Amino acid sequence: MRFLNWIRQIIAVTGMNLRNIPSRPGSSIVAMLGIAGVVAVLVAILSIGAGFEKTLAGTGSPDTAVVIRAGSSSELSSGIGSDDARIVSQAPGIATGETGVLASAELYVVVDVPKRSSGTDANVPLRGVQDTAFEVRRNLRIVEGRRFESGLREIIVGRGAAREFAGLDLGAEITWGSNQWTIVGIFEDNGSLAESEIWTDAPVLQDAYNRGSSFQTVRVRLESADAFSTFKDALTADSRLDVSVERENDFYAAQSGVLTNIVNVLGGSITFLMGLGAIFAAILTMYAAVSARTREIATLRALGFGGSPIVISVLIEALVLGILGGLAGGLVAYFGFNGFQTSTLNWASFSQVSFAFAVTLPLLVTGLVYAVLMGLFGGLLPSWKAARLPITTALREL
Repeated sequence: MRFLNWIRQIIAVTGMNLRNIPSRPGSSIVAMLGIAGVVAVLVAILSIGAGFEKTLAGTGSPDTAVVIRAGSSSELSSGIGSDDARIVSQAPGIATGETGVLASAELYVVVDVPKRSSGTDANVPLRGVQDTAFEVRRNLRIVEGRRFESGLREIIVGRGAAREFAGLDLGAEITWGSNQWTIVGIFEDNGSLAESEIWTDAPVLQDAYNRGSSFQTVRVRLESADAFSTFKDALTADSRLDVSVERENDFYAAQSGVLTNIVNVLGGSITFLMGLGAIFAAILTMYAAVSARTREIATLRALGFGGSPIVISVLIEALVLGILGGLAGGLVAYFGFNGFQTSTLNWASFSQVSFAFAVTLPLLVTGLVYAVLMGLFGGLLPSWKAARLPITTALREL
């Protein structure tokens, strides 16, 4: 019976507190806005890492493999000779298509292109590919113009690069060093990393940058995902080669780690500082609420209500304010940032990657958890004050 009576007291006091929130609109709104701001900033910052990770993790397929020089961390630092590339293309497990064995030896350089938003130069990948590259990447398609012709200084541009960088429009001519290139096509690849790149004919790029017959990677389409082990074992066991072999999706997913860690640390630091401010706002709000209800609390205590139901009721009120603020902040982040297109530096390749902010359900849940914690900490001290309020002192205000 005591327990049931205790529950009834909690329900009664909590109901009264929640009904009185509209009578304190100013202080309640300040607390909710503070928490909403923290949640919106947290989710927005973390959505940068989530969007970048989504772009890289969504690039490639488990039945596609990337071969680079052993010890290299990225394509930019790799190097593969033409003889090695030929040996790789003869390994077992590679699929065949209309152009023959689906292995594309590729060259990777970076060029300066101004951003549309700021006009400042940024590193954009310029990739030299072989004809088989269009079959290796099965989802890539030309959406404007046409493919480049072999032997000509023609380039095609990914949709993301064309959107983020100036001068990469269809039909435009662009000069890097002493070489002039003509943009003949725009391509898409289901939002993958390839859409941040510029492509041209590999031999043409080798000639333009004095790379001889060297490449940096060989990308192959396998007969199936299960053929990866056969393909990798054949290459790593070949004494003529010194290469590293990874599934394409794993290769790109690993590159998202540096930026994601930076974003998470930055987001956590900013959120911690803003969260302290929001907690103080919640504390002041709940102190004001307790002070305004001094007579109510005294009356309840005089009628036999215990201290713990009052503590719990104040905490529940603070949690409700926190949840409302968290929901508001999550909605602001989702409608304000989800899908927002931008570009940033890929620290693995030191080149720009076009991607979209991704406000995911896990991020929204994380923001709501932070809001609940801020509401909880904001209500602790005021609830303790309410429980310790002497009845005789409070009754003097009646």
